[in-house]
Amino acid sequence: MADPRLGLLLALLDEGFDGKAWHGPNLRGAVRGLSARIAAKRPAPGRHNVWELTVHAAYWKYAVRRRLRGDKRGSFPLKGSNWFPITQALSDPDWREFVFLLDRQHQELRETVDEFPIIQLHRKSLGSKYTAVGLITGIAAHDIYHAGQIQVLKRLQAGIRDS
Repeated sequence: MADPRLGLLLALLDEGFDGKAWHGPNLRGAVRGLSARIAAKRPAPGRHNVWELTVHAAYWKYAVRRRLRGDKRGSFPLKGSNWFPITQALSDPDWREFVFLLDRQHQELRETVDEFPIIQLHRKSLGSKYTAVGLITGIAAHDIYHAGQIQVLKRLQAGIRDS
């Protein structure tokens, strides 16, 4: 990365995901240390849990990367799109795999942004109504938004203790 504009976009991505931020916890910090049991707990019937929010965030990192690169759909590791409901009890190792999926999707998005042609930053990406810079800043905001939701869910579950 030689262009400072890409550096700024990467810093924004990292602040929302795993970098130090003035606004509070980032997405990676919000899921750090959670057990599968806490991550799977629903605040109410039909509402998303931390687990689903985490996979949703990973999916949209993939979707933005795909749009920036002009790749075809269908290469996300899970079947489906947007929301992936968790319908069965899963273990702590399963949960760690989903967190790893989120980490991997972030890293792949970073690599795409780091190599992105500056001349295309303000052009609409294939399959999108948004410019590349809009997609990149949007996915950073998406991480912060869901980090806040996860923090609220954790506070709602404060009475639940891992054993």
